[in-house]
Amino acid sequence: MIESNDFSKRYRFSEWPNTEIPLITAGLYVIWDDKQLVYCGMSGREIEKYKYSNSKKKYGLINRLNSHASGRLSGDQFCVYVANRIVIPSLEPELLEQFRDGTMNLDRLTKRYVHDRLEYQYALVESSAEAFAAENLCSNGTVFGVKPYLNPLN
Repeated sequence: MIESNDFSKRYRFSEWPNTEIPLITAGLYVIWDDKQLVYCGMSGREIEKYKYSNSKKKYGLINRLNSHASGRLSGDQFCVYVANRIVIPSLEPELLEQFRDGTMNLDRLTKRYVHDRLEYQYALVESSAEAFAAENLCSNGTVFGVKPYLNPLN
């Protein structure tokens, strides 16, 4: 069973990329805004297909965290949650004109928030099944004693 001390130190998204993360690996990660647990996730579905191949392609945890660091809402549920639940509710009315004239977009604001405020930790695991089980333990509050703000499990 995964525990909080199995996780790496915290890294700021503003310092992405992280060369310490293996290019092909399954893993679990948690995202923090100071002391608030914001999100828990996993990556590496079907990692077993890639783990022992000779591929030089990146797969798993590094791709998932890279997607989150990009701030792009397309195809990234974490960024959608951040935009909908944190960024949009905090928008100032004068920013709406910038959206209207195309000088601002939600991807840019989401990336800014992620880079300015958020940190992540990760834990490497051996299999996609282990990553999925560990994600559930984080999301239901077992690992850190609190459920994540954006994706808690009841």
